[in-house]
Amino acid sequence: MSAIWSQGISTVCIHPGRSALRGPQAIRNSWEQIFKYTNYIEIDIEVISSEVSGDLGYVVLVENLLQVSSGRRIQAQSIATNIFERMGNTWYLVSHHGSPVMN
Repeated sequence: MSAIWSQGISTVCIHPGRSALRGPQAIRNSWEQIFKYTNYIEIDIEVISSEVSGDLGYVVLVENLLQVSSGRRIQAQSIATNIFERMGNTWYLVSHHGSPVMN
């Protein structure tokens, strides 16, 4: 995850139903907690829209999540917007905003 995320202090991550996390350390800690308590995770995606303009790009997508944690099987769906910035020759995620889809 560290290779994908920008290390800039204005980097933001909003997990579905959660508050905004700002900065690489807070984001890294949140993902460490997710992976620490997850035995299995699978995310299938459906891209709704994407665009690149200069050194910025975005992807809007549906995330279909299957997670096994403490013997519980959890299925959820969220819609997310990911914003990327090209720095040098590499694209980095600078913002992820996920919102739960209520079915």
